[in-house]
Amino acid sequence: MSSVLDTTSVPPRDREETIRHAVWESLVRVDIDHHLPPERLSVRLGLNTVGPMEICSARTTALTVRRPSQLARGDEEPAIFLGLQIAGTSVVTQNGRQALLRPGDFVLYDTTTPYTLLFSEGVDQHLLRFPRAALALPERSLRDITAVTLGSDNPVASLASTYFSQLAVSEALHRGPYADTVTEPSIELVRAVVTSQLGNLDLAQAPLEATLNLRIMYYLRTHLADTDLSAARIAAEHGISVRHLYNVLGRSGISLGDWIRSHRLAECKRELAGPKGRVRTVAAIGRSWGFVDATHFSKVFKQAYGISPRAWRDRNRSHPCP
Repeated sequence: MSSVLDTTSVPPRDREETIRHAVWESLVRVDIDHHLPPERLSVRLGLNTVGPMEICSARTTALTVRRPSQLARGDEEPAIFLGLQIAGTSVVTQNGRQALLRPGDFVLYDTTTPYTLLFSEGVDQHLLRFPRAALALPERSLRDITAVTLGSDNPVASLASTYFSQLAVSEALHRGPYADTVTEPSIELVRAVVTSQLGNLDLAQAPLEATLNLRIMYYLRTHLADTDLSAARIAAEHGISVRHLYNVLGRSGISLGDWIRSHRLAECKRELAGPKGRVRTVAAIGRSWGFVDATHFSKVFKQAYGISPRAWRDRNRSHPCP
């Protein structure tokens, strides 16, 4: 697990800002209220990415974490956190409920809704971050399961606690082919916990129409660079017809072709202005984002931004973007 932050070597006057920056960049935007003066603050974070999951092991001195409504509303990539208690106790408050966690217990909370995490004894937890769309749980189920203590009272939750405890610390499962094999079972195990806790067997059935749009958008973002990304492929991946795909996206005001093209162009624009624009050709960057025809790429780029990709790259070579 790669180290994201260890405040041991950070001067006390810089610790609060360093901690806030590390948490915002690697996990989620939150307000952090430390219960100790700067010279006594201690935070150690380790982070790994396993497929769409992020796994963070955190040990810190006492603090309170708040996700206010203004930050929750601005979440561009909604996620569900699974907080697994290793030692001590903590309290999670969300959606009018409060969960007390003891060692071996875990809780789910949603980044799109305000929450408070109270660590009066300090943090000793594994935190797993799942894209909300990957879990594909209906809104009502998410509201009903957040800030609920999940542990030994539920045998499925007890199994999940053991599983995620091992997954969090096993470096061998975080890379290579092993990472690919644990992604789907991890997501399904969370869904199984929710199903068993809420007593709703319908949640185990897929695909779920209530979350179909979320899952399609997540698929589009993660496969944006694939040259064979098409309506037929997207529909097949989600077990629906092409017509139904267009209907689902249309209800959100999304035109599939326009969405893919505009987001690919935005990625090309970003790369052309950055370090990759200095070492790769314009055509190569276009191809890496699905534009196999260099002439077509140049044409649509200029239509979108009023400048050719080559001119955009050259401008930013002379005047790098801040």
